[in-house]
Amino acid sequence: MRIRLAYLILILVFVVLLTRVYQISIKSNKYYERLAMNNIIKTEQIAPVRGQIFDRNSKPLAVNKLGFAIAVAPHLNRTGEELRSDIEMIVKFFPKFSVEDLLKEYAKNDSPYNQNFVTIIDYIDYDEMFLAYAQLNLRPNLLIIPINKRYYPYGKVASHVIGYVGRSNLDDVQTDEIAKLTNYIGKSGVEKFYNSTLQGEAGEHKIKITALNQKVQELEFTAPTSNDITLTIDIQLQEFISEIFKDNAGAAIVMDLDDGSILAAGSFPEYDLNPFVHGVSQEAWQVIISDLNHPFTNKLVNSLYPPGSVAKMTVGMAFFNSGKISPMTRIVCDPYFELGDRKFRNWREWGYSEMTIVDALRESCDTYFYRGAYQVGIDAISPILIKFGFGRKTGVDLPNEYIGIAPSRDWKYRRFGQKWFDGDTMNVSIGQGNFLATPMQVVKNTAFFVTGEELTPHFLQKINDQDAIWEKTSPLTKNEKYFMNYIKKGMFEVANVKGGTALYPLSAANIKLGAKTGTAQVVGISQTEKKRIKEADMEYFMRSHAWITTYGPVQAPKYAVTVLVEHGASGSGTAGPIAAQIYNKLVELGYIDQKYIRKDKPPI
Repeated sequence: MRIRLAYLILILVFVVLLTRVYQISIKSNKYYERLAMNNIIKTEQIAPVRGQIFDRNSKPLAVNKLGFAIAVAPHLNRTGEELRSDIEMIVKFFPKFSVEDLLKEYAKNDSPYNQNFVTIIDYIDYDEMFLAYAQLNLRPNLLIIPINKRYYPYGKVASHVIGYVGRSNLDDVQTDEIAKLTNYIGKSGVEKFYNSTLQGEAGEHKIKITALNQKVQELEFTAPTSNDITLTIDIQLQEFISEIFKDNAGAAIVMDLDDGSILAAGSFPEYDLNPFVHGVSQEAWQVIISDLNHPFTNKLVNSLYPPGSVAKMTVGMAFFNSGKISPMTRIVCDPYFELGDRKFRNWREWGYSEMTIVDALRESCDTYFYRGAYQVGIDAISPILIKFGFGRKTGVDLPNEYIGIAPSRDWKYRRFGQKWFDGDTMNVSIGQGNFLATPMQVVKNTAFFVTGEELTPHFLQKINDQDAIWEKTSPLTKNEKYFMNYIKKGMFEVANVKGGTALYPLSAANIKLGAKTGTAQVVGISQTEKKRIKEADMEYFMRSHAWITTYGPVQAPKYAVTVLVEHGASGSGTAGPIAAQIYNKLVELGYIDQKYIRKDKPPI
């Protein structure tokens, strides 16, 4: 009896176990199969189309051209006839590609883990694809993908301002979700500075699908958005400046004195933006980086130069603020100022005369500024240099703007671990030595003296239809505003009174201008030299940089124009004629009223 009971219990346990196994292996499996077959929601992000860039007159500067990419199905036999046949068909229509190169591109990007079609051609223009599309689209292993390519209609004109887009790298896609979707990102110029605005926001597509990835229902769709931007530049004026700058290296900037907007800004030489969209060849890149004039460098904000005599207006303001020198103080102007065993020479052989600030600016007398700086000292000069825009960023909307150097005792000690000498002060007083600035700082500094306001130079006019707002401040004291009248008078005489350093070159301008010229030495002159060698006799890269910074018309100042010609030897002789032509173009384009056209000839 006990044995039968034991067998019965064993049979019951066995039945229970079999029942449970059935539940788990058969019934539950069918249950989970039914769950898996139920619909699920899939969310897809939709890449936005990058916004376009226009000039102030709505002319397109950066647009998106419609084209196509070609992709091939993954995991095809790389030595098989099927893959080769498809690629040979592609090359038949597009002979600029080779079969072997496309096979290599496929092999490079295909992998056992990849489930997506492999892109082997990034971009083919819409018109080129037109005849080939129907036949290629019939081949099951080929996928023709509509795609946009960034295109710059003006090529190299304003290249450093507009900038370009390029392929996003690993760092880009880790920090920027849109760059991960589009695979492109702004690399330079306003394309980079306003990248987040231009690339817009991704859209979203929510659909209900089965476990077999079959679409059942569209649940929600949010369209991607993008933003167009309009710049303050006039591409017609920009083209003109590119033309007259010719083969010179340097920079030119035209700023509106009302709000700081930039009508034109060129860094020369320029370079064609279009090849950089999909990447330039190694050979083309070597040509660019081997050019001693550095076409890839944005000289507007990413190159530093001694400002030379264009800094003298600010140094003069420092004299007056010190209380030791007034605008009416007369200081000796002669061939040299002797300090210890060193002679700090004037830029030309001068007689002996006494000058006020107006006279010294007009004729750019170096010894006036040597003597004034020796009397006032660097501690009174350096803060004013910074206040008037040197040694700090202008705030312009271009990436990676350089700060420059407004030398001081503290700066020299931090930089070199050395104390300050009076000789250092002499160099600073005429914009030389370690004193370095960008062309953008110089044009902002000029605008400061003309308007009495600190303007922010900028290129953005509006985003879509929304105008950009830029602040301006007036941080000057009552005394500084009074002193500035003498600075402006000196700048007027530079271009309009006999003896002015810019009188002759700016006589070609059709309106009256105010100006300051500058010739910034690249190499020092030995104390043993009795007579300064002529710039024309120097090797090119040893010649001085040529500056001129201007405003006009003098009756109602509307624009500031700053021109720098690298190794141009003479601010008046080389940079001056370029500035004159720019003002004449401003008149021609209607930016300056015809009523300001001069009717008298300057007293040359």
